[in-house]
Amino acid sequence: MSQALHPMLNIAIKAARSAGAIINRASLDLDLLRISSKGPNDFVSEVDQAAEQTIIETLLTAYPGHGILAEESGRTHGAKDSDYVWIIDPLDGTTNFLHGFPVYAVSIALAFRGQVQQAVVYDPTRNDMFYASKGRGAFLNDKRLRASKRTRLSDALIGTGFPFRKGDNFKRYVQMFEEVMQSCAGLRRPGAAALDLCYVAAGYYDGFFETGLNPWDIAAGSLIITEAGGLIGNFTGEADYLYQREVVAGNPKVYGQLVQILSPYTRAIKADDPAAGATAAHAGPTPEAALAATQAEPPKKKVAVRIRKADAARDDDAPL
Repeated sequence: MSQALHPMLNIAIKAARSAGAIINRASLDLDLLRISSKGPNDFVSEVDQAAEQTIIETLLTAYPGHGILAEESGRTHGAKDSDYVWIIDPLDGTTNFLHGFPVYAVSIALAFRGQVQQAVVYDPTRNDMFYASKGRGAFLNDKRLRASKRTRLSDALIGTGFPFRKGDNFKRYVQMFEEVMQSCAGLRRPGAAALDLCYVAAGYYDGFFETGLNPWDIAAGSLIITEAGGLIGNFTGEADYLYQREVVAGNPKVYGQLVQILSPYTRAIKADDPAAGATAAHAGPTPEAALAATQAEPPKKKVAVRIRKADAARDDDAPL
């Protein structure tokens, strides 16, 4: 990476590569992994946890006064009241990873007072590093990223993600799916939202939409998209999307057409307080509101669903 990078971005890239090395080693022998269930179709492996641990250690060693919001450990690490909050998904696409389907990524973002300033999404299977600093453009390795220039939804390739958790509104999603599918050139669902957002930034997709996503799925990708000239918002096209569990993104023309289709399906919560609404429109909720949103439902107790093969010896090269 030839251009000078922001020091905080450099640390994020270092952390992402460290996590990627753990993931790549583990991918060589998936049978050795211990896997737990967070809920129906929602899995966590020891790889997610080890990758998250190395990311947090790398970030807090460099910036001990920063806060952490991470998928597996929530807010248990870092400073609780810092203006700087790292938003981390150590392995986006765990289900793909566990099946050996090579579409998954590490996602790391740094928010300052609710606005994402630095972003990294690392695809360890391809050694592809997507990254952005606010106001300095988005890149894939050394190549500047630009959103696509297609103007008609009928010519567009759109990415999406299927709902998979119990309690998700499948019927509502199928209606959206049907409308978008009949309006575009093609619909794809690889299964890692962080990469999907980067694909919009790179112009591989012309647009993307999904429901049920968490902040750590989209924080890094959101900055990479906007720095590549794309747009991202909730289904009504507003900038309050990080904690709304609905997101639509695309190049400016396709984004507008997707919002027209998706806005009737919005579930975005409007802030009653005018001041809170103004904050949401520009920067998303405060870290305190964000924390409340992500912890509104207590985490389910993890129950082991599969264990390592008893006869599998673990040598020095074992992934974890």
